Order: sequence, then structure tokens, then C-alpha cells
Amino acid sequence: MAAATAAAVPAATAAEEEARLLRLEEQAEHGGGGAWEYLCLARRLRARRPAHALRVGLALLNDASARSRLASEQWTLYEQVAVAAMDCQRLDVAKDCIGVLSKQFPGSTRVARLEALLFEAKGEWAEAERAYALILENNPFDQIVHKRKIAIAKAQGDMSLAADYLNKYLELFMADHDAWRELAETYVSLQMYKQAAFCYEELILAHPTIPLYHIAYAEVLYTMGGLENLQTAKKYYASTIQLTGGKNTRALFGVCLCTSAINQLTKGRNKEEDGSELQSLAAEALLKHYKQKAPSKVPLISSMLKNMKLS
Repeated sequence: MAAATAAAVPAATAAEEEARLLRLEEQAEHGGGGAWEYLCLARRLRARRPAHALRVGLALLNDASARSRLASEQWTLYEQVAVAAMDCQRLDVAKDCIGVLSKQFPGSTRVARLEALLFEAKGEWAEAERAYALILENNPFDQIVHKRKIAIAKAQGDMSLAADYLNKYLELFMADHDAWRELAETYVSLQMYKQAAFCYEELILAHPTIPLYHIAYAEVLYTMGGLENLQTAKKYYASTIQLTGGKNTRALFGVCLCTSAINQLTKGRNKEEDGSELQSLAAEALLKHYKQKAPSKVPLISSMLKNMKLS
């Protein structure tokens, strides 16, 4: 009970912060003050609301007295407005803001990143790549720049290059689980399923209780096919069901599909001892779920399970 209450507190706080952000946004947009407070909260929450941030931020920048009151914080404002302007394709505004920052902080890596982002916003990929390469010469461990290089490759539709960049990134930042997942998904898009499976294995080792990784791994193995892969896929579909309290419909379907595929390959021979019980439970759970959520689909599910010889 105490654990549930503790978990509910952050969720409630996040909802309150979001509501506060929307109130401040409306207030600032209508000249009611609180513009800087709104922009600070948007940054802290990492809320991507570029159109609003651009309008509110520009109003502050164009007000000389308000800008001077910010003192050194005005440079953070210039940066925030520059990024919002690029999101809104107001590249003239972004260029002006970056120009001001470049004069104030010559040789700054942070400003250099903004200049490279501007090249990206213009679609000048080669120039952006060169700008990022210069930054990496001085700091090979700049995580943001490595991520931007991956984004450039994806923006150009070069998924093979994106995979190469992700591999290089993970050589430096191997504990970044989001990057492992992105690499797995990139490999799937390239139909490189063995490599994708390896990525999901790494994720499961690091986070064994996250069902998303178990089901993704199972689906890659099912796609690869073959008796051994199908048997392993079935086990990971089963672990997904266990981790989600039997509520993952996709995993229930997975168990049924794996069972059917295994039976076809073995012609009914060498059945696993617990196989029949697992597939029966999965089939029952599917029917129960559809009776509750989509009764009109029950005949279709029953027919499908019969064709698979699971009911």
C-alpha cells in the first residue's frame, strides 16, 4: 500500500506541473506576465512546445528592459528561442540568436552545436557533419554530438550508416539502454535479425523485468524461424505473459503462433511436456479477453484457434 502511494506521488506531481505549465502558457501568451517562469518550467519539464516558446521568448528578447533584468540568464533565453525557432522553421530568427551567442561566447562548444543544428534545419547535411566532426576532434566523448550524427543518418534515410554510428556510440556509452533499443529497431528495419536479437539480449540482461524487451526479443526470434528459435521465442512470450500478469494480448497470440509453427515443423512429435498446458491457458485467456473487450470478434478468434488445433 505504501509503495503504491509512493508511486502515485510522482505521477500526481507530473500532472500538476503540466497543468501549471499550461496555465503559465496561457497567461504569458495574453500578456499576463510569467513569461520567464513559463520558459524555465518548459525547459525543466523538457516540454517541446516550440511555437509557444518562440512567441513568448521573442516578446522577452524584444523588450530591452525585461531582457536586461534577466542578466546572465538572457543567454539561456537566446539559446531556447534559437532551438524553438529551428523547430518552427524560423531560420532567420535562429540565425540571429546564434549570431548573438557566437559574439558573446566565441569558441563555445555549446554555440558550435547550435550552429550545426542550424545546418541540419536547413537540410545542409554535409555542413552539419563537418561541424560535428570539428566538435568531436576537441571532445570525442560529446554524447549529444554523437546522437546528432545518428539523427542526420536517419533523416537522410541511411539506416546502415545509422547502425554504424549507433555501434560507435555504444562503444563509448555502452550503458545507454535507449541506444541499444534504437539499434535493435534499426537492425529490424534492415532485416538483420541476428544482430537485433543480440541487442535485445543485452537489454534483457540489463533490465530482466521489462516485458517490452522480452516480447520484442520473442518477435525477432519468431521472425527468424527455425525450431530452436521458435521454442525460445515461445519461452519469451511466456515470460512476457508472466511479467504482465497475463494481460498482454500480443504475447498470448505469440504463444499460440509459436505452438502452431513448432507443431508443423515437428509434425506433432517431440512436444514439450508443459507445452500443451501453456498453449491451452493462452487460448483460454485470449477467448476470455475477447469476450470481455470485443464479443463480436469471438467467432473469428475461435475459428483461428481451431485452425491452429489449439482449441
